[in-house]
Amino acid sequence: MHDRTRPVTSSEPYPDYDVLNKCSGPSWNDQTRAVVARRLAIASEPRFFTVPEFETVSAIAARILPQPADRPGVPVAALLDSKLQEGTCDGYRVAGMPRDREAWRQGLKAIDAEAQLAYQRRFNEITEAEQDELLRRAEAGALTDSEWGTMRSADFFKRRLLRDIVLVYYAHPTAWSEIGWGGPASPRGYVRLDFNERDPWEAAEAKPGAEDKAARINRHVR
Repeated sequence: MHDRTRPVTSSEPYPDYDVLNKCSGPSWNDQTRAVVARRLAIASEPRFFTVPEFETVSAIAARILPQPADRPGVPVAALLDSKLQEGTCDGYRVAGMPRDREAWRQGLKAIDAEAQLAYQRRFNEITEAEQDELLRRAEAGALTDSEWGTMRSADFFKRRLLRDIVLVYYAHPTAWSEIGWGGPASPRGYVRLDFNERDPWEAAEAKPGAEDKAARINRHVR
């Protein structure tokens, strides 16, 4: 949550907004509260991934979606681990791609093999610059270690790394506060639907020179 002792700046699009203030208010129903509570209660230790796989996922997520240091981070690896443990998946895949669980295990094994080949260390042990270089090569389809099998590194990067990491990040309330989203619109829904109109239970976006006004509004959004 925003520290009210420091000045609000224009780099904060929704200052002093915390979507969790809606938990006990009229914006959310019991089902929404239960879903959010389950996400916040996800354990940090892996259930699907092995510990080394979890370390690799955490390192990859930190490069794909770096997070601000001035707030608690979204537990991306834990959210992804929970999703895979529960068997939640897209329901489709491109040719040559294994099913989601198998794709993640195979892709992480291949990423670590590529890091060992290039730098003689696992992915989470190499420098950030080296990690970025490997991920750029994966995106370009230039990684070809035998551990990839029939799966192209470009497909793993696009279909699994990028997609799954971004999806679980923005499924978390911390990310909702960051982008000014109020969570599921139950039971209130939306009333003001014209361009640039805001319902009273939505976050106010800060305009240059009016950051304090947005912060005052956002402290009372329910």
